[in-house]
Amino acid sequence: MPSPVSAGRPAAQPPGRGSVEALITQTRRLKGDVDAVRRDTRIDGADPEERWQRALYDLALHQLDDLDNHLAQLRDGPDPAPAASPEPAPARTGTAPAPPRAPSAAPPGSLLSRVGSAEWNLLTDEATWSGELYQILGRDPADPALTLDELPSLVLEEDRPKLTAMVTGCLVDGRPIDGEFRVARPDGSERTVHMMGEPVLGADGGTASMWAVLRDVSELRRTQRTVRETRDSLHRRRTEEQTEHRIAAEVQEAVLPPWLGSLRLPPPGPSPLDLAAQRLPAAASTLIGADWYDALDLPGGETLLSVGDLTGHGVAVASGMAMLLGAVRGMALAGTGPGELLGMLNQLLDVTVQPALGSAVCCRYRPDSRTLVWAQAGHPAPLLYRDGTGRMLTAPDGVLLGATSGAVYGQAEETLRPGDVLLLHTDGLVPGQTPTAAVDRLLGLGPRFGAACTAQDCVRTVVEEFGGAGREDDACVLVARITV
Repeated sequence: MPSPVSAGRPAAQPPGRGSVEALITQTRRLKGDVDAVRRDTRIDGADPEERWQRALYDLALHQLDDLDNHLAQLRDGPDPAPAASPEPAPARTGTAPAPPRAPSAAPPGSLLSRVGSAEWNLLTDEATWSGELYQILGRDPADPALTLDELPSLVLEEDRPKLTAMVTGCLVDGRPIDGEFRVARPDGSERTVHMMGEPVLGADGGTASMWAVLRDVSELRRTQRTVRETRDSLHRRRTEEQTEHRIAAEVQEAVLPPWLGSLRLPPPGPSPLDLAAQRLPAAASTLIGADWYDALDLPGGETLLSVGDLTGHGVAVASGMAMLLGAVRGMALAGTGPGELLGMLNQLLDVTVQPALGSAVCCRYRPDSRTLVWAQAGHPAPLLYRDGTGRMLTAPDGVLLGATSGAVYGQAEETLRPGDVLLLHTDGLVPGQTPTAAVDRLLGLGPRFGAACTAQDCVRTVVEEFGGAGREDDACVLVARITV
């Protein structure tokens, strides 16, 4: 809003109509691009990051829409004076002309109606408000405009010192006004108003009047608050996820044996089994699953071998895996056979507070007869490699753990020979393959297993073949090589 003498400086000349039109065209093109990206982005409102993105898109479109309308006002200029208007007031030397008005056709609540203007004449104590300012403040246009002394009556009490400081700085020190305050409207609603203005100097160099543009920024601040709150919510969510990931990883590391090389269980005499195992993590490091592998030396020289998996990820699932693995070890030490052991695990999952589904293979190896007694619960059967050729063991009956109450699990026996290699694994060891295709690829490792000298060599072969990028979930592999 130009004035003849604004804080001692000549008013800047407005830009030409053509340049403003070009700015409007650029703004509208940018609005279209932002809106297109916003509509193409999947946002369902459930995820904090998606809500934050939605709020940012809304804020950007809101501000671009505001800019578009302000540029249109600048291009079109003030409304012409009405045909039947009251007698004009005499011109006042050294004061700013009446502030431009937004088009009167702007409906209440539109962007055009959210910008008003005012002038306060300090010499005559007169106040002039635009019609839009009456709409912003919720005042009846028939009422006289409030003077600077009366204006604080509309402002919330806690914001009045801010308004007083801005007005005083403008009138006494000649500083421009640029600040916000909240007003209480007669209907009980609140509005946040951004006020920008400058003192107008008279011929004697003193402040003759003050003009200001007042903008209703309530919706803008609400959108900015939404952005801030969703950003904070997203930050909290990420912090919680990082904490949960750390705890789940610690639980997993505490439970799974850190087998970095070939391990031999220590019964008296030569070990009948050469054992090695490894967990293959998912490509997304934030996903901590509940796959497990385990080997345990049992009384009487027998060995427990088991692998399993619980559905899901995170701390709760990792804790459930730890509970199941502890139960497996305890029941195996008590002499429970594999089939009966899986039935008890199914019952345990059935009575837990958090329902879960799981799969497992449980084996007992008897070295005196080289017999493997095993059972499965909805899990891939062990693979047996002999003389460079692999085959899948025929699986006894067994449903997923936690799928049905009172499930009964069958047992199977297999006689092994020195040099045989037994491979136990969890789902997902071969990513992107159907179960049949995955088994075929694993069986194809038979010649390499036949040439391997240790169980660790076999595990290394599996990792080299299937440990690359692209894994969607954790997987575990356990290899037992019969030595004697």
